[in-house]
Amino acid sequence: MDKVLKSFEPEAVGPLQGIRAIDLSRLVAGNMLSLQLADYGAEVIKVEDPERGDPLRDWRVKGVSIHWKVYARNKKSLALALRSPEGLELLARLVDTADVLIENFRPGTLEAMGLAPAVLQERNPGLIIVRVSGWGQDGPYRERPGFGSLVEGMSGFAAKNGFADRPPVLPPLALADMIAGLYGMSAVLLALRHREVAGGQGQVIDLPLLDPIFSILGPDAAEYRLTGAVKPRTGSRSATTSPRNAFRTRDGRYIAISASIQAMAERLFRAIGRADMIEDPRFRTNADRVKHADECEASIAAFIAARDLADNLAFFERAEVTAAPIYDIDQFLADPHVQARGIVVDLPDEELGTVPMHAVVPRLSATPGHIRTPAPALGEHTATLLRELGVGDAELETLARAGTIRLGGRGGKEAKR
Repeated sequence: MDKVLKSFEPEAVGPLQGIRAIDLSRLVAGNMLSLQLADYGAEVIKVEDPERGDPLRDWRVKGVSIHWKVYARNKKSLALALRSPEGLELLARLVDTADVLIENFRPGTLEAMGLAPAVLQERNPGLIIVRVSGWGQDGPYRERPGFGSLVEGMSGFAAKNGFADRPPVLPPLALADMIAGLYGMSAVLLALRHREVAGGQGQVIDLPLLDPIFSILGPDAAEYRLTGAVKPRTGSRSATTSPRNAFRTRDGRYIAISASIQAMAERLFRAIGRADMIEDPRFRTNADRVKHADECEASIAAFIAARDLADNLAFFERAEVTAAPIYDIDQFLADPHVQARGIVVDLPDEELGTVPMHAVVPRLSATPGHIRTPAPALGEHTATLLRELGVGDAELETLARAGTIRLGGRGGKEAKR
């Protein structure tokens, strides 16, 4: 890979330097949120179970916790048992030092622990509390388990995904969690800004998985109320613009075509030698083309099927028609544009030698984010963080023997970062 990071930038700072976030969450949504904070300079402390750690560590490929390596970069690990009174007391003291608290317990759990938002904010009035859940902090489903797959189904997303003659398709990644995590980042920034201009007052952010993924469905609710019809699945075709689809090339690859404005559709028709389609009443307007999408795309499919992927891409580039290859991950990694921009960074890894992952997104000219440290070992920062709270070495050993904390680190030594 070209133009990728070959080492960490431990001394780099970002626009969120000075912000401390305590992340009690598990799995994807909370980790996605805290990753954004960490990439831009916030100190993110993952509070993990001393025995197992964040369940994300168990998502392994060939025995390697790949997901953890990616989504826990730039974070610190505090291994602390929250089922013990001593652990809860230490957590409360830690939260007193924080700007942000992220949790994804089932609604009501934080209150049952004696750490209700009102209690925490009485101790720390500026605290911003992000409450991640499947369905929200209120409503009749609030206490139901809320894994992303359930939300992707109920939200209407899966019903839109796939082909009309086949079952609905759940996304092959934690899509609802990822979307919620990104919404959560913007919500935290809004709350930090409010705190800055409104006298230091914190607030509570109710962040379910359901609401954010429904929001990306756009005007579906309005269209349904207007038409009374539920739109069928359309596969790779769009229900609002045409031509738009994935087309197979002669060499068995695929190319994406999206001519979603009138001028582009007309340019495409001319390019493939079908200028007659511009005045054909079936294809004259976008609405006409959507209505007759099968006929509209048949000529495009035939043109593309007669040529290899490379020839198609070169042809459409010359014709200034919007087209792009449909890649697998190996093809994406080999693409010269991906390499030139450093979209993937290759970082040192004690276990694998190096590990590729996505670069910091988005790119800010004056205050960019950085990858400062690798994902932590379980309990790697326990001693350092608790010493900051005034816990002495003798007490650390006592807590460790009781199973309240775990003292860990790379090579058996507590990290000093």
